[in-house]
Amino acid sequence: MQIIIPKQVEWILAELREHGYEAFAVGGCIRDALLHREPGDWDITTSARPDQVKQVFGKTIDTGLQHGTVTVMREHVGYEITTYRIDGEYEDGRHPKEVAFTSDLKEDLRRRDFTINAMAYNRETGIVDIFGGIPDLEKRIVRCVGDPMERFTEDALRILRAIRFSAQLGFEIEDNTYRALSVIAPNLAHVSKERIQVELTKTLLSEHPERIYLVDETGMSPYVSDTFGAVFEGTGKERGISACTRASRLPARKALRWAAFLAYAGEVNTVRILKELKMDNDTINRAETLVKWFAQELSQEEAKLRAVMSSMEDDLFDDLLLLREFLLPEERAVTETFRETAEIIRGRGDCIRMKDMAVSGKDLIAAGVKPGPEMGGILSSLFAHVLKHPEDNEKGYLLHMAGTLR
Repeated sequence: MQIIIPKQVEWILAELREHGYEAFAVGGCIRDALLHREPGDWDITTSARPDQVKQVFGKTIDTGLQHGTVTVMREHVGYEITTYRIDGEYEDGRHPKEVAFTSDLKEDLRRRDFTINAMAYNRETGIVDIFGGIPDLEKRIVRCVGDPMERFTEDALRILRAIRFSAQLGFEIEDNTYRALSVIAPNLAHVSKERIQVELTKTLLSEHPERIYLVDETGMSPYVSDTFGAVFEGTGKERGISACTRASRLPARKALRWAAFLAYAGEVNTVRILKELKMDNDTINRAETLVKWFAQELSQEEAKLRAVMSSMEDDLFDDLLLLREFLLPEERAVTETFRETAEIIRGRGDCIRMKDMAVSGKDLIAAGVKPGPEMGGILSSLFAHVLKHPEDNEKGYLLHMAGTLR
């Protein structure tokens, strides 16, 4: 079975072989190639020690020497090259205390998390599949290399990775591997919130975002964050599962998918959960806005719809309508009316941003209004009027109105 490898990866493998070392593309790139998916990265494993890799290529980047990894740049793309290794004891439930280099590819593959990620390939040898990755790809299952308890005890993040791969690939989790998820769940306490958030985000951005509910089914929720379990409480759980299933049809945008997952948790819990998971502020703000307005009944009146549109950027309002369209299919006709009305408002050029009013703070200063609370109040009143009466967004009219407000 032949895999088409990028020319730069072939060049790196050939250089290492010409200097007398073994070298293979390894891990997720082989899995994805066999599934006819576009690999995100091409990782390379080799019998050469880091200092030997540096001698072969001359100019390298020390990206992880303590773990045997150096990076070679080719045409502005970095390729990580890691020496065959055996991991030492995992004292913190996340990282090996030390690593030992080995000349045996089998030992290097043995330390990896799942069989589908423990395959290697080069053109001369073909696929090296010691632990049954190809049969598991055919059976569409996620299974640990060796004993699941041992693999997950080494690194608790792997229990979330199992769910993430299940969601990304549409695979089931093998029975023994699945049972171990619940046992190791408390060890998530050793994993940083940032790393947890990354795995959950990848799950939500996958083709099966509903698989995030496996986090609760396996007892991980209390260890994800203090508030995370609130998503699965009460009658909202069934609605949430349904929402996540429908969310697979939404564009794979981070804030939008998180909002779909948290749609019935409320804006307060949305903010708490995302802050606990160390999410970036932009995603928190966008998800909060989407969840807030998703819970409110929108009006078909133009003035009221303009007010809603004015509270967020155009792309976020469009995402709000998408959220309603897919999570509330019974209201799809109404949502389409909102979309049509919004297009009319935009096409007409109605003012829905204060910065687009015909009168600015400078105009008010020129008219004798002093900067400060009075000016802010006048601008707010003018803007509220323009949202209701967009035809009045004319400089002379608004300056006259400002005069009556002083």
